[in-house]
Amino acid sequence: MSTKIFVNLPVKDLAKSKDFFTRTGFSFDPQFTDDRAACLVISDDIYAMLLTEPFFKTFTGKEIADTRKSTEAIVALGVESRERVDELADKAFAAGAQPSRETDDQSPMYGRTFQDPDGHLWEIFSMDPSAMQEQG
Repeated sequence: MSTKIFVNLPVKDLAKSKDFFTRTGFSFDPQFTDDRAACLVISDDIYAMLLTEPFFKTFTGKEIADTRKSTEAIVALGVESRERVDELADKAFAAGAQPSRETDDQSPMYGRTFQDPDGHLWEIFSMDPSAMQEQG
């Protein structure tokens, strides 16, 4: 069995978050989705558990980060091409994402970043292996 990752993210409005990520092109695993949590399927081995804030608090004794003031993490997703980066980022912005910084077009990496409705930072990037070999 391969190693899987489940990133747990607190959300204020689960329905709004589900709508945002559905419009961005992702799906949810209904087996792990209810009125307190939704399992966002990123790939066969990568998932984000979107947990309502009260439910999220049951997993930690710490305060939830205020994403208007601080960054708790950047969820970075590597994809196969610049075109896929643009496709996902464009869908995210059309669904209501806010920009978090300028496009990173530093060869051999190309990336775009956005904030989801809860202020979580997402970076979508692709690496050009041939350009990496040229630099090495």
